[in-house]
Amino acid sequence: MKYVSFFFTLFYSFQTYASGIHFDKIMIVIFENTNFNRVISQPFFKRLADEGVLLNNMNAITHPSQGNYIAMTSGDLHGVRNDKDVNLDVSHIGDLLEAKGLNWKVYAEDYPGNCFLGNSGLYKRKHNPFISYINVQKSPERCARIVNADQLDKDIQEGNLPEYAFYVPNMKNDGHDSNMNYASSWYEKRFGPLLNNPQFIDNMLLVTTFDETGPLGANRIYTSLYGNMVKAGTVFQDKLTHYSILRLIEDEFGLGDLGQNDTHASTINNVWK
Repeated sequence: MKYVSFFFTLFYSFQTYASGIHFDKIMIVIFENTNFNRVISQPFFKRLADEGVLLNNMNAITHPSQGNYIAMTSGDLHGVRNDKDVNLDVSHIGDLLEAKGLNWKVYAEDYPGNCFLGNSGLYKRKHNPFISYINVQKSPERCARIVNADQLDKDIQEGNLPEYAFYVPNMKNDGHDSNMNYASSWYEKRFGPLLNNPQFIDNMLLVTTFDETGPLGANRIYTSLYGNMVKAGTVFQDKLTHYSILRLIEDEFGLGDLGQNDTHASTINNVWK
């Protein structure tokens, strides 16, 4: 029995170490190219804001899409100014997580698997930033962290959710090739039941955000935080960017930083219970 007790204590200690300050897991779900006012009028997006935290002055970094995905995972544009394929020899949030012994995973809808570097149907590489990092491309083990989104249900059921998850809807479900009515309906159908599933939502911070607005305007995007650790109904007014989400993760898990724009990004505070 003393051996069982020893291993239980060891396991518990590791779990405590791996836990964040306010949450133990985070999932970021990214939608496409829509102005703030159009999003907040959609029922499911409004529900997440009303029952969670609305980051009311959140701003994307650039146009078009790809640069924002790179920025929110690596802390800089690294010269990305368009949606053409890029191969970047830079550090990213995955590196920081692994250095602390934490797990990360990308759930990409319609992703073919096997470190696929191209586009396939409704899956577009430009919306999956991790496949553009050379130290992921060149490592079969790290590439295996990018999976088809169908894997999510299995990981939830088996208790295998990573500390950091990046969910990439396909081109219809993210609103790019459809509209916000379609995206909101899909999101409610796919994630609504998960909000009532303790295997998913316990100690999970669900971040819902956008890569950018339409081509006109100040690039103010919808972003909400949902989970049992936030003060429901909070409207956070400070000006933020994608870099602020990156910094939140770094601070939460004690990861250090990437030495990029994350180091001086505005912080998200006073939203926690």
